[in-house]
This record gives sequence, structure tokens and C-alpha cells, in this order.
Amino acid sequence: MILGNVCTRRCGFCAVQKGAPLSVEYDEPQRVAEACEVLGLRYAVITSVNRDDRKDGGAELFAMTILAIRERIPDCKVEVLVPDFQGSHAAMEIVMNAHPDVLNHNTETVPRLYRQVRLGACYERSLDMLRYAKQLRPHIPTKSGVMLGLGETKEEVLQVMRDLQAHHVDILTIGQYLRPSPKHLPIMRYVPQAEFDEFKRAGLEMGFAHVEAGPLVRSSYHADGAEEAALRSCRH
Repeated sequence: MILGNVCTRRCGFCAVQKGAPLSVEYDEPQRVAEACEVLGLRYAVITSVNRDDRKDGGAELFAMTILAIRERIPDCKVEVLVPDFQGSHAAMEIVMNAHPDVLNHNTETVPRLYRQVRLGACYERSLDMLRYAKQLRPHIPTKSGVMLGLGETKEEVLQVMRDLQAHHVDILTIGQYLRPSPKHLPIMRYVPQAEFDEFKRAGLEMGFAHVEAGPLVRSSYHADGAEEAALRSCRH
């Protein structure tokens, strides 16, 4: 996670510290690249806090980190899990011009629950950013994820999946919301594996190149395999 450890938003599901953000450290991309090299990584997933205090939302640091890893470890693939950059197309251009191997932006939940779950976010804005990323670089797989157990209905989840498909998203992850602390949003229910399996089948039938669905699935779960599946699909 880059751009500090303090987020400018107050999402109800997230345990990251909220408040006034720290100063950007421009040596961070190099430090991340060094860490990837020491760990022997061949696939790195880079994410961040929201940085609504910055005009580009932190896009510059994402691009610098992608390039730093590539320079230090040419064979290491880089997936970025980005915020919505407050809808800035210019910010998305900065990231996509660095050619990440996968562009991920999570919708997190269904539109009806955004006021509780993703305070400060906009469902339509997230869809637009995913669409724009694919428009900029059609050959780069796009990815998104949702959490279950927050009070959504089956049909609402299926509609989110259809919306993501309509915006040309290649990879989908579906996991169980797990409450970080009693101060966070409550878990409305634990979703059985059979329902996750049903969503996975539905997603593949809709045309997603790859779907990961299960209680412990998170954005980076089997990320390298998902990227390979999406590239095969794009080639066909």
C-alpha cells in the first residue's frame, strides 16, 4: 500500500486509519521496488489509501511505482488497485500510460448501500473509471471486486455484475465482508459457499474472463492466474 497509511475517506468497512494524510514520499516507489526484489516477487499488487487532498489522487505515485518495479525487476508483473481519483480521467491516463499489467478498481458493494459502505464514492463514477481505463488501453485487463454480507440482495449483486460486464471489465472477485472491529459496519449474514459458486457460474456465463468467488477471496487472490486467463480471453 502506497501513499501513506492515512485515508481521506471514511468507508464503513475499512480498517485503514482516517484523517489528515501524510506528505507524499517520492522515494516510496524505489523502496517498493526494492522490497519486491528482496521478496523475489514475480507478481506485485499495488494499492493505496484515498488521497483526495491531491489533484491527481495519487496517480503520479502509482505510475512511478509501476515504472520503478519494472526497471528493477523486468520480469515482475504489476497489478494496481486504484481509488476512483474523484473521477479524474487525467489521473487515470497517468496510471494507464505506465502500462500496468492489470488495472483494478473495486466497486465494493451494490449502489443502494453506497452511503453506508463507501462514503464519498459514487457507483456510476467507479463504473466510468473502469470503462475509461479499458478505452485507453484495450489490451490491459480490467478488474473489479465486491463484498457480500452487507445487506445486498442476490439480484442487486447480479445487476452489479451485469454493469461491470457492460463496462468491459475482464476479471471479477467476490468475497465475504469481515468486520474489522465493533466500530465498523456489522455483518448482516455469512454467505454460504454454494452462493459464491452460483455467482461464479453466473459471471462466467456473462462473459467475464475469470471469476474468483468465495468467503476468503480478496482483490489479490490468485491474481496472477486471473491475469493470465484475462490475457488469453483478450487474444481470442
